[in-house]
Order: sequence, then structure tokens, then C-alpha cells
Amino acid sequence: MSQEKPSQTSPSSSPTSSPPSSSSPPQDSHFIGKKEDIVRARRVTRLVNGCRDVLVLYHQGELHAMDMRCYHSGGPLQQGDIEEFNGRMCIVCPWHKYKITLVEGEGLYQAVEDPTAKPLKTRWRSKGIKQRIHKVTEVNGDVYVTLNSSSEAYESDTYQTERYRANQLKSQPRK
Repeated sequence: MSQEKPSQTSPSSSPTSSPPSSSSPPQDSHFIGKKEDIVRARRVTRLVNGCRDVLVLYHQGELHAMDMRCYHSGGPLQQGDIEEFNGRMCIVCPWHKYKITLVEGEGLYQAVEDPTAKPLKTRWRSKGIKQRIHKVTEVNGDVYVTLNSSSEAYESDTYQTERYRANQLKSQPRK
């Protein structure tokens, strides 16, 4: 029997795996690698379809995919820690500590409820969806990503251009 584990497809939905359903990858999906290799590495980055830098990560038995660079300032999310905030798993950008939910791509922040009250009380709030999340599918041990083709603009889109990649290459130190 096949072992496909497609994720939900809406832009704000989870890339969480679901039960097996067929033995071929979805149309318009892109091969990322063998699941066992991704599980071992925990995180891999790929240029998908020649146009999108994607981070695929394995955390707590689930595969997730999102734009590789943080929506805020282009930080390398593959170097970020994964932490839980208010019951939600997030990747924390290593540059400025922005918190991004793995499932929806929401930016989270800690808000002060009443700045005049002592001691200050805070709670976690959403900035909305900032990071583009992509669909992950596993078929017979192979992992595929289907790019989120929503026409809605996400802040992480800023770092998905040839111009940005060219500037990044210019700014890297020469060996």
C-alpha cells in the first residue's frame, strides 16, 4: 500500500501529514528528497522550480515547508530554533527573534494588555500571516513540495526575487 501523506492545501492551513491516499505525487509538486534523509538532517533548503527558496523541516513527527527567509529582514530560518509559544510551535528567526508559526506562517508577538497596570501582564498575539507556507506530501518515502500559489502577497515574498538573490551573492565574503 502507498504511503502518501498530503497536507492540507489552504494557505493558512497546516502542512501536517494526513493518512495515506495514493501512490503518485501531486501534480505541480517538486521532489525535495528522501524522508529518511530529511528526518536525519531535520532541515533542508531547496531552490524549488528555479524561483523559490524553501525550507523543509521535520519536527515532532511532522514535515513542514515555508519560505526559507524570514519575512521581517530575510534572516536564514534554517538556523532558527523551534519553540512553543502559547501552545503553538514556531520557528524563531536567528537574526531578530521573530516568531513564525510552523503551521500557518503567522507572526507572533507578546503584547502588553494594560501598560499602566503593575506588574505588566502580557499575552501572545498574532500579526497575521507573514510567511508563505507550502504543501508537503510524502509518497513512498519521497518528500515533495507544492508551492503555495495564492495570489495573496505575503511579506516573505520580498526575499524571493532574483534581485534579492543577486544582492545576497554580492554581499557574501569571497573564499
